[in-house]
Amino acid sequence: MPLHYWIETSGCQMNERDSETLAGICEALGMRPCAVPEQADVAILNTCAVREKPQQRVVSRLGDLNKLRTDRPGMILVVAGCVAQIAAEELAERHADIIVGPRCYDEFEQALREQLPGGVMVEGDARPVAEGLPVARNDTLKAFVNIIYGCNNYCSYCIVPYARGREQSRLPEDIVAEIEQVVCAGARDVTLLGQNVNSYGQDLPGDTDFPAILRMADAVEGLDRLRFTTSHPKDMTPDLIQTMAELPSACEHLHLPIQAGADHVLKVMGRGYTYEHFRSLVQAAREAIPGLAITTDVMVGFPGESKAEFDQTLRAFEELRFDQAFMFKYNDRPGTRAEKMNPKTPNDEKQRRLLALVALQNEIARDINRDLVGQSFEVLVEERDHKSAGYMRGRTRTNKRMIFPGDDSMIGEMVTVRADEAFLWGFTTKHSPREDADAEA
Repeated sequence: MPLHYWIETSGCQMNERDSETLAGICEALGMRPCAVPEQADVAILNTCAVREKPQQRVVSRLGDLNKLRTDRPGMILVVAGCVAQIAAEELAERHADIIVGPRCYDEFEQALREQLPGGVMVEGDARPVAEGLPVARNDTLKAFVNIIYGCNNYCSYCIVPYARGREQSRLPEDIVAEIEQVVCAGARDVTLLGQNVNSYGQDLPGDTDFPAILRMADAVEGLDRLRFTTSHPKDMTPDLIQTMAELPSACEHLHLPIQAGADHVLKVMGRGYTYEHFRSLVQAAREAIPGLAITTDVMVGFPGESKAEFDQTLRAFEELRFDQAFMFKYNDRPGTRAEKMNPKTPNDEKQRRLLALVALQNEIARDINRDLVGQSFEVLVEERDHKSAGYMRGRTRTNKRMIFPGDDSMIGEMVTVRADEAFLWGFTTKHSPREDADAEA
């Protein structure tokens, strides 16, 4: 009987892409995926360390998996990802068999072959990330492609540079080859990934930068949509904005984390830009790219953030009018500079600020989408809608969800859909794209 593996993925899109590599390595050894850990011979937790709570959850999940070994004594427990990189000793004490950080996946196969207790852990952020590892992708229509690993910014609240190491750009030819491979396999929507895609190429010889990579990707025959995340405002250039405007495949969506609206808070965070600079980027991007959707990340209650400074964040949201925002309360992350900063904002005040910001942003997002009702959008049909029989779902080029009448035969098609009703997350319609196309014909 073949062995089975199970993977639970937490965190960002880079972790999702890493899980595809972990799955590929397992399948290269003849294993098959399973839906629940109770059936697994190898159980993998691919972990996120951005905040402390997800790290604590890893310890709890590891305890749950250890209990399963009563019935499956040969089960191998693997902890991968950022928590593995920064908390290897604790994970070993909790009986993880293999502990593998984000830059060490080339050693994962050998560790599995040998079933090596104590597993894999390579210290240091200078170790190059290996190319050519097996991949078992989760999606045939959409694909993630890494272009740069690690981060050099060391924002005062962030653990990522310690977990993923310093920046390492992939060679352009390796990136293009992977894009060609996924497009040949059926992907129509490709997202380029990096902690800071805008700093791509700064560690490579020559003058290849991120806009150049976008142009190379756009030239791949058969690629319909090109996306990227995440852009750091301090490294965003006019050339990048102009390149987005010119390339046919570049989607009209930009994720640009603001984090705070007050210059003093941004400075203490170590973000490297002012609000005015951020505002100028948004203005320039919207002027160059009609219909651009802009999404962001923001944090409230940073140490020392005053009520007046939080009010500046509210005013920034009112002025910039983001299509969507990922909004968080600041919490101390052990190992970061911000952990030692004072005064701390009381939790009840952080909660009040978060609720006020969420209410404002939700109103803005609804208004933006309501203004788009009646317009038609190109939608990549991805899957059945999980809630409404006879309906499908997909995403617009601006990365908004669209739900519309249809059937499985439409999956993989690009269709034109008119928005009839607006929500926070996107749109619905009662009109079938095929019926509308037949009527126009």
